[in-house]
Amino acid sequence: MTSNNQDILTPQYTTEQIDKFNVELEGKSPQDILRWAIDNLQGLFQTTAFGLTGTAALDMVSKISQEREEIHLVPLIFLDTLHHFPETVQLSQTASEAYLAEMHVYRPPGVSTAEEFAAKYGEKLWETDEASYDYLVKVEPAARAYKELGVRAIITGRRKSQGSDRASLKVLEVDERGLIKVNPLINWTFKEVKEYIDKENVPYNPLLDQGYKSIGDVHSTAPPDPNAVNSDAGERSGRWQGKSKTECGLHVNYFEMKKKFEEKEKEQGKGQAEGTTDQ
Repeated sequence: MTSNNQDILTPQYTTEQIDKFNVELEGKSPQDILRWAIDNLQGLFQTTAFGLTGTAALDMVSKISQEREEIHLVPLIFLDTLHHFPETVQLSQTASEAYLAEMHVYRPPGVSTAEEFAAKYGEKLWETDEASYDYLVKVEPAARAYKELGVRAIITGRRKSQGSDRASLKVLEVDERGLIKVNPLINWTFKEVKEYIDKENVPYNPLLDQGYKSIGDVHSTAPPDPNAVNSDAGERSGRWQGKSKTECGLHVNYFEMKKKFEEKEKEQGKGQAEGTTDQ
């Protein structure tokens, strides 16, 4: 089992400093928050699945970069779960090329296709062991990206109006590893994000024109609940329908997910060893 110490980052700022920055950044525009992040955070990347808020932030970073006569200042991390819609994968390429944004693609360990994933980890793992699925397609690849790329801060697409756990977000958060998360569009509604996308001609996922609002893996995404479609809190109602789940694992305690996965792996390995001995 790997040591948690390898995953802990040296803090860039104290808790008191983060609290002070949050007071200063409260009510600031997304662009001002992004400028602050670019100027004040080391190892800054944008993790994105190219949802509407993510592409808006991508466009804003591009414009800030142009203002400074720089090529795109914040590299991208795309976690290819191998189960995205083809439209999402295509958009990742189109957007990174259009904005000249360096993009690092990370996939589940040891596999590069959905077929390989099923062969290695089991058919429809998201149904038989959802926690392990989330760990393998999002949590482990993200942790690997952070280590290999020297990531110390990330830009996310989370907003308060999405409801659930996101309603109490702050502009800056520090997770259990010491990773700083920046939420630049925290105070915008879905409508405001879409208006920006349309006004600035930002490329977006064509599935949005079919009624989708929050787009994840094919098997966990349905059009949002039509009864909640006009409320931002219903924006993510098309994700994990019929389940109490609201997050994919990236914004859940990393160490807890890692520990549970490793314990499960150990138990399975023990069971297989006992089975071999019995033969």
